[in-house]
Amino acid sequence: MNDPRLDRGDFGLLLLGLLADRPMYGYELLAELRARTESVIDLPEGTVYPALRRLERDGLIAGRWQDAAGAPRRRYYDLTAEGAQSLADGAAAWRKFASAADAILGS
Repeated sequence: MNDPRLDRGDFGLLLLGLLADRPMYGYELLAELRARTESVIDLPEGTVYPALRRLERDGLIAGRWQDAAGAPRRRYYDLTAEGAQSLADGAAAWRKFASAADAILGS
C-alpha cells in the first residue's frame, strides 16, 4: 500500500505551523520540516516556493527581503494574524480528522 500523501492544504498548514515559531526563509522551512518529522515529510525544494507564494497571496503570511552577511539576500516569511487564525482552525480540523482515523485504524 502507498504511503499517505499531503495535499496542498495540508502542506500549507504545516508551513503555517512552522512559521508560528519564528520567521523563516524557504530552504530553512524545508530543513525544519525534515528535522521535526525525522524526514518522514521530505518534500522537494521546488514545492515550498509555490506554497509560500500562495500563502502570501492569501494574506496568511507576509514576506520581506533581508540581507545576509556574505550570502544572497533571503525572503523571510512571518505569520500574519489571519494566518494564525487559519492555523488554529486548520490544526483543530486536523486533530479531529486524525482522531477519527485512529478510531478506525487503531492508535
